[in-house]
Amino acid sequence: MNQQAYEAGKAAYQRGDWNEAAALLHQAIDATESNGAAEHMLGNSLMKLGRYAEAADAYGRALADTAYGRVGALSCNRGRAYLAAGYPDQAIACLNAAVADQSYAKPYKAYNALGEAYRMKNDVRNAGIAFRNAAIDESNPDPSAALRKLGECFIALHRPVDAVEAYRTALDFATPMENQNEIYAELGMAYVAANRMSEAVDSFAHATADGTYLLPTDMQIAYDTAKRSVASVQSSNPSETDALLAAAGYGTDAGTAFDPLDPLGESGEMMPSPEETGFFSVSEQDLVQADKKERKARRKHKHTGLKVFITLLIIVLVVGGVGGYAYYRGYGWPTQDETVTSLFNSKTSGDDAASYLSSSLSDAQRQQIESILPTGATISIDGLDQSMETSTARVTARLASGTAQSYSVTLVRDGIGWKVSDVQLSYDASASN
Repeated sequence: MNQQAYEAGKAAYQRGDWNEAAALLHQAIDATESNGAAEHMLGNSLMKLGRYAEAADAYGRALADTAYGRVGALSCNRGRAYLAAGYPDQAIACLNAAVADQSYAKPYKAYNALGEAYRMKNDVRNAGIAFRNAAIDESNPDPSAALRKLGECFIALHRPVDAVEAYRTALDFATPMENQNEIYAELGMAYVAANRMSEAVDSFAHATADGTYLLPTDMQIAYDTAKRSVASVQSSNPSETDALLAAAGYGTDAGTAFDPLDPLGESGEMMPSPEETGFFSVSEQDLVQADKKERKARRKHKHTGLKVFITLLIIVLVVGGVGGYAYYRGYGWPTQDETVTSLFNSKTSGDDAASYLSSSLSDAQRQQIESILPTGATISIDGLDQSMETSTARVTARLASGTAQSYSVTLVRDGIGWKVSDVQLSYDASASN
C-alpha cells in the first residue's frame, strides 16, 4: 500500500474533502492486498459524492479483509449503498448480514434501511417488521422516527387502529427538538382512517395550534371532513339506543364495520390481528409469549362478546328515554366530577390511581399524570365541558400551604362512566393566590 497516499487521503477524509480523499485512497490501495480501513474510508467518501455503486464495491472489498472486522457496520453501509443505487434485493441481503452480527452496536441503522428496502419492493409487512425492530432497539436515539414509519406501514396494511398506537407512541418518544406537529397530523390521518373523527379533529387541531405548521392538502381535506362528520353527529340527535351502542363501539347501520353478534370482528371480515399475520412476532421469545397470552384472551372475549351486547341492550331498556338522552349529553356514572376528585385524592391517600385512568394510556403517560398530581390538596371543580365521548374539567387544587394550582383534566367515555386520559397544569392568572 502507498502509505504516503493513504495518510494524505486519511487527512483529506478527516477534513471532509471527499473528492480528494477518494482520489488519494484509490491511489493508496494496492490491488494485491486487502486494506479494510482504506476501503472503508473510500466507501464513505464515495457515498458522500453520490457514487453509490462504487461505494458498495469498496465496502465489499473492506469486508474481504477479515482482519479488519467490523462486519456489521460494513454490511450496513454496503446495504445502504445498494439501496441508494436502486438495488433493493442486494441491499436486503447485506442488511440482514449486518443485523446478524451480534457485535454490531447500532443495528437500528440496518433495520431502518431494511425497512426502506422492503418498501421499495412493496413488501409492506416486512418493512413494518424492520421498522418495529428499529424502534425497540435500545441503542436507537430516535425511536420516534421508526415508529412513524411503522404507522405508515399499518395504514398501508389497512390497520388504522394499530397505526394510531404507533403514532401515539411516537409522540411519547419524540425529542424536544422534533416537530411534534407533524406527528399529530399523521395521528389525525390515522384516526380518520379508523373512523374516529372526534379524536382526528383534536389531533389536527393540536398540529396547527401554534401556527407554525401548515397541513398539506390531503391532511387539510381530511381535517375538514372530520370536522363535518363531528358536526353532523352532534346535530343529528340520534336515537337513545343508537347513541349508547355507537358510544360503546357497536354500529347499527347495515354497512357498519361491527356486527352486534360478533362485536370483536371474529367473523373473518375484518383485517387479521397481529398474531395471525405474525407482524409483531419476529423472533423474540418474549413477544411469542405475549402472542400466546393475547390469543387466550381473545378466545375468552369471543364468548363474552354477545353477553356484552345483551347487557348494553338491557341498560338501554332500563334507563329509557331520559337515560339515553342523558348519556348522549355526556352524563354518566361515575360522573366526571367524581372520577376527577377520586383521582386527585388517590395521591393523598396512597391508593392506586390506575382505576381512574384510561386503559389506552401507556405506562409513561400514566407515570406523567401521577407525577404532577398534588399531595394533601383540597380539590374543587371549577367548570366542565362535556360531550358524549369526551369531557374537559377545570380543576383547582388548594395546597396545604394555602397556594392554589389549576389543572385541565381530559376524560374519555368508559362504558357508562368516565376515565381520565390527560392532566395538564394550567397557569391561568385567575387561579393564583
